[in-house]
Amino acid sequence: MGSVIPLKKSANNAYLDLRNHLNDKLDSVEKLIKNKLKSDVTLIKKMSDYHLDSGGKRIRALLTMGCSKLGGYLEGDRDINLAACVELIHSATLLHDDVIDQSKVRRGNKTPNHIWGNQSSILVGDYLLSRCFEMMVEDGNLEILKLLSSTSTKIAQGEVMQLQHKGEADLLEENYLKIINLKTAALFSAATRVGACLSDLDIKKKDALGSYGKNLGLAFQIADDALDYFSKEKIFGKEIGKDFFEGKVTLPVIIVYQKANSIERTFLINTFKKDIRNKKDFEETQRLIKKYKALEATFRRAEYFVNVSYDALGIFENSEEKNILQNLTSFSLNRSF
Repeated sequence: MGSVIPLKKSANNAYLDLRNHLNDKLDSVEKLIKNKLKSDVTLIKKMSDYHLDSGGKRIRALLTMGCSKLGGYLEGDRDINLAACVELIHSATLLHDDVIDQSKVRRGNKTPNHIWGNQSSILVGDYLLSRCFEMMVEDGNLEILKLLSSTSTKIAQGEVMQLQHKGEADLLEENYLKIINLKTAALFSAATRVGACLSDLDIKKKDALGSYGKNLGLAFQIADDALDYFSKEKIFGKEIGKDFFEGKVTLPVIIVYQKANSIERTFLINTFKKDIRNKKDFEETQRLIKKYKALEATFRRAEYFVNVSYDALGIFENSEEKNILQNLTSFSLNRSF
């Protein structure tokens, strides 16, 4: 069984190792994205430049190129093109997410919808998706086109499902996992499986890389949801309690609800049903999370997916790429940025 590295420094180094390993290619991805998003429409250029310059780990693009290299794809630039496609899908979903969540800050900066309005953000998000699909068609691989198209569909389904269950303190853990599988893990899985497709690997290795990405994405999202309740500073440009104040029920709350008494359950139900939750509501929810050790339980769930992700790469021969990608699984759980 793969072991989880409990040190933030080690976890961050795992990410930096992957980034440094692919630094030249990542620069090419950034240049390609900027080139593809050029437009004579001034507002599109302003918004897309602002959004892309706001930062981000580019972990999905790195996974595409890292898994391509692991599979033996060494020549050509299709990995760069498809890594850019994966990032464009992610960027488009962020633009749409911020509209749905009425977010004002992301990655420590004002969101595009806060600056230019919801209508512009939705349309520019659509523009990013359109450019992405043009690039996918140019690549010419039908398997990859089907994979990324179906992934875009899954992400949209996840968004709708999350909206459908907004404010449900009694949300089933099974439904929560379905939501994050569609919203987050699907694109991680697609990013890693694209690498397998580029390398023309056999079905077992394609499935293995798909599993690696899916479980990495699940761990990544579960850890992110936990950070919303215990981080004492802005992390990832996201202030503590963001999900709570938006009425999103995530795993820490689900675990509390499973263990709580009838009075505490009533509090949670009434709190998440409200249109607006206040600081006192948040502090009481934090108290319940601490009482029932819900954060510890949340990280244990995430750790399970980290181990599954780590073990999925066991089918590959030992190499520098395999070592870096396996070490990266700790980053999803212990990252500090």
